Amino acid sequence: MKNRWILYICLSILYLMPNLSIAQNAIIKDFTVKENLSQNGKLAIIAIDTAEKTDNTVNGNYAFTINGFQQELKFSDGVAVTNNPIESSTFVFFKHKFAGSDIGKLFFLRMTDKGITPYKISGILLIIIPLLILYIAYKFKRFLITLLVLAVVYFYLNHSKGLDVRQLLESSIMAVKDLF
Repeated sequence: MKNRWILYICLSILYLMPNLSIAQNAIIKDFTVKENLSQNGKLAIIAIDTAEKTDNTVNGNYAFTINGFQQELKFSDGVAVTNNPIESSTFVFFKHKFAGSDIGKLFFLRMTDKGITPYKISGILLIIIPLLILYIAYKFKRFLITLLVLAVVYFYLNHSKGLDVRQLLESSIMAVKDLF
């Protein structure tokens, strides 16, 4: 009788072990950012598939880096909400690592009375626009004036809107990686 109980316990443990070892089975391959439905100033990060539809299979905790700060976001049916609300318009760089590669996206979050409007900034534009400005400055022999204007604009965005050079460079590098 005693041996039978031990046998039942061992068999039930063996039966339940595969269920205990299940980890996150879905990978976030792409994501987008929108304002949370409750419009409380928080952002919703939505896992999307190749058709840009919400990937409902993503559930659990996933590590994201938001403006250089590591955060664990809890996804439920492909949607996670950030912890901290956005109080003013700002630049935000989201990065997620998965299976040896990573996704990074730079957004400008415009805060209005109606809520937050995210604008995705392409990494290619971060390369093309400065090159175009430098080319124009070279053509008109006003390189120093153009450089001074760019410096003033950068310092304004850096000081009041949270734009960082590391975020710009990292977004540009990831855009170049995506080309190849």
